Amino acid sequence: MSYRKTLLFTAMILAGSISLTACTTAPMAPAATPAAPVAQAAAPAPSYPPSIGAMVAKTKTQIKTVKMPEFKTAYDQKNVGLLIDVRNENEFEDGFVPGAVNVPRGLIEFRIWKLVGFPDKTDMNAKMTLYCATGGRCALATKSLQDLGFTNVTSVDMKYDDWVKAGYPVAMPKK
Repeated sequence: MSYRKTLLFTAMILAGSISLTACTTAPMAPAATPAAPVAQAAAPAPSYPPSIGAMVAKTKTQIKTVKMPEFKTAYDQKNVGLLIDVRNENEFEDGFVPGAVNVPRGLIEFRIWKLVGFPDKTDMNAKMTLYCATGGRCALATKSLQDLGFTNVTSVDMKYDDWVKAGYPVAMPKK
């Protein structure tokens, strides 16, 4: 089951939309009349301390970043080089920018080498463009690649969901 489907199922259970006790023999209560619409709740607070946001912000000052419009232009002109989606595999399974390869942020230092010709013809100047779900992980991964000696790495500072909402191309993995 994909990450989003699992998350939706879990949310439905917690919200009471799905009752796991519905299979019992106890009679069910009559359905309640619908309540008046309620304003949507605010987005949940991040599940990490402010120091993480500060670290990502500082990292973004030390790397090359582009916003979604510049990325889309470079993408359309086929000028992004090696396009790397640093989200986790289960996120990648839900769709990705066509042409991207999936190298999760937590493994990029180990898996990048085959993609840049190691060991025979390692290209430390290979043009690479990294993106993720919100711009944080790709910024940190870009910095890691710079620290390894790569010289032509760009981080896309965008939300992947905004890419999708804009109607830009999305591919699905081959089954």
